[in-house]
Amino acid sequence: MQKLEVRLRQIPIPELPVEERIRTFSEVALGYTEEQALAESSRCLQCSQPLCVELCPIHVDIPGFIRLIRLGDYEGAYKIIRRRNSLPSICGRVCPQEMLCAMGCKNTIGEPINIGALERFVADYGLRRGIRDLDTKPSTGKSVAVVGSGPAGLSVAAELARMGHHTVIFEALHEPGGVLVYGIPEFRLPKEIVKQEINYIMGLGVEVKTNIIIGRTLTIDDLFEDGFNAVFLGTGAGLPKLLNIPGENLCGVYSINEFLIRINLMKAYLFPYKSKTPIRVKGKVAVLGARGMDAARSAIRLGAEEVCIFYQRRIVGRKDDIRRGVEEGVKLQPLTKPIKIIGNEDGWVKAVELKRLKPINDTYPSLTPEPSLEFLYNAGTVIIANKHIPNTIAAMNTLKSIRITEREKTIIVNPETLEATDGVFAGGDVVSGASSVIKAIEAGRRAAQSIDRYLTGNL
Repeated sequence: MQKLEVRLRQIPIPELPVEERIRTFSEVALGYTEEQALAESSRCLQCSQPLCVELCPIHVDIPGFIRLIRLGDYEGAYKIIRRRNSLPSICGRVCPQEMLCAMGCKNTIGEPINIGALERFVADYGLRRGIRDLDTKPSTGKSVAVVGSGPAGLSVAAELARMGHHTVIFEALHEPGGVLVYGIPEFRLPKEIVKQEINYIMGLGVEVKTNIIIGRTLTIDDLFEDGFNAVFLGTGAGLPKLLNIPGENLCGVYSINEFLIRINLMKAYLFPYKSKTPIRVKGKVAVLGARGMDAARSAIRLGAEEVCIFYQRRIVGRKDDIRRGVEEGVKLQPLTKPIKIIGNEDGWVKAVELKRLKPINDTYPSLTPEPSLEFLYNAGTVIIANKHIPNTIAAMNTLKSIRITEREKTIIVNPETLEATDGVFAGGDVVSGASSVIKAIEAGRRAAQSIDRYLTGNL
């Protein structure tokens, strides 16, 4: 009976103990051992019509790679994943599988297969052993400029390189990776993993040029004049959107973008010994917005007295990461809306005034303020975790006629081809607004196919 129970239930992924992880930025989820991966893979029923593949945005052959894990052929499993996914070690860690492929798992005799943990096991195995599948076509003589080195840009670059097109990525920051390096904390996604995945893509022949802001250092028009035959815009949604409430300019108030960039990209948690970038977390921390779990967990590790996320409806994030955050001490306060941030005589934040909300009725989702239920939360640090805005500086500073939506500030593209204007394509968050890594990878794959047709005349 005990053996059957183990097979019915998902094999839990090992994690750092709570008391240890709140004192370090080391990765929390440790990954499967070989024994655990074999046990979890043995639970897969190998469905004849796998809905998990259909629900995966990039349609990885999930039963195929799991079957090879069961057989001990980890290299073969790795190559199956690589056919569709340019960033498998990253997706194994940050992809919200419970809302995608795992929803289609028809393992009716037990819990869904932990697809993400198995993908991570195989992908890490391949990276550690330097396994490469350099099946690239001969050079076409065509070249493509990719603006932005986040998941969309890396995905499109990898696909175009395999198709034989010379591809150059232009990155505004001093390190490639986009949101993977500035937006996701080390305890969820080690930057060494990101570096290894980027090195794999560069091994396909992709060039990466950093510290170049397309729209300032160079324009899209300059890229075409320099000989590029097409341009892909994958600049993401990395600009902050504030709440427009009083007190946002007080000292001790951060946008989530600044807070995470200082920590993730500039390594502020190592200040002053190994980083020159400081960050200050004082007393209680109020995180305003549903997208703030990464910032809240980071604040815990920086020594915050208490961290509370105030939001209206539901927290944005993977189920496991929300659970881990609560385990680490993050408090959740739904049905609340900030009214203003209050400062002291020295210009530093000391409190946030909030208002409680309630649903209008059981079926209508809109919220209305509760009368006379304003309250104060004393906080020495405030992090505004509102929705991010796409960065469209490249699209605005060009003679090309690229249209941008007025409200969301996203680039308008042909939904089938992802072409914004002649020879210029775009995908990922800069088109969809803030979304997931896997959706950006999917956009990159689609854009690469359209760019290939554009360059070869096979329209």
